[in-house]
Amino acid sequence: MTGRARFQQVEPVRLYQRIVEQVETAIADGSLRPGERLPSERELVTQFGASRPTVREALRVLESNGLVRSRPGDPHGPEILPFSPHGLAKQMTRLTRGDQMSIADLVAFRMILDGSANLLAARLRSERELATMEQTIEVMAGTIEEGFEQFSEADVAFHEAVALASRNTLIQVCNQVVRGVVLSLISDKVTRARNSKALMRESLRHHREVLDEIRAGDGRAAARISRQNLYDYYAGYVPKRDRGPLLALLEGEQE
Repeated sequence: MTGRARFQQVEPVRLYQRIVEQVETAIADGSLRPGERLPSERELVTQFGASRPTVREALRVLESNGLVRSRPGDPHGPEILPFSPHGLAKQMTRLTRGDQMSIADLVAFRMILDGSANLLAARLRSERELATMEQTIEVMAGTIEEGFEQFSEADVAFHEAVALASRNTLIQVCNQVVRGVVLSLISDKVTRARNSKALMRESLRHHREVLDEIRAGDGRAAARISRQNLYDYYAGYVPKRDRGPLLALLEGEQE
């Protein structure tokens, strides 16, 4: 009698991907540092034991990912670039759009990010940043009748303003990437929902509550409201069996 295990077909890994992985690992562990150079293309062909087209494809991918830079006519190898928010955003986008990342993972991470951003913004925000948040709220209110796409754009602006006020670059980058991926997964469902406008009005109400707490300097309250809002808005798109981490985040706020 055979077992019940079901296997999936394996995907072949192209040689250039192995080269990309080795270079990425060397950069991650510090063996290659920003400003240093990779060997010449000819030397890379020798070291990797690969064809010139394979090495060139690997270098193209590395450059596309913002890890290296090649200059036409430069006799030296590609230059290792310093880490940047833009490069990090590209890598995170690739990761979060992978099949191994569930919507439950993404929503839980958003709850963590938004809560932390609100906590910091309540303490660190300037009057000018507070005015920007207020302006985005008003834009959100004016777009409900226009549709979810316009409402979502204003919503993005609000969260970007809060993230900037947090003074944390990683929060800013992660917020932008994760929020975009989550919305891409459910935007069609929200747009087609019969209660789409009701959902937007409820979300607007929660955003106003968050803004009130940030203005008052109560970061814990702003974080609690934000996480509850995210749960109320997205939990219906997460299978019940996967909602444990989301509920744990809400329970943690109540302790």
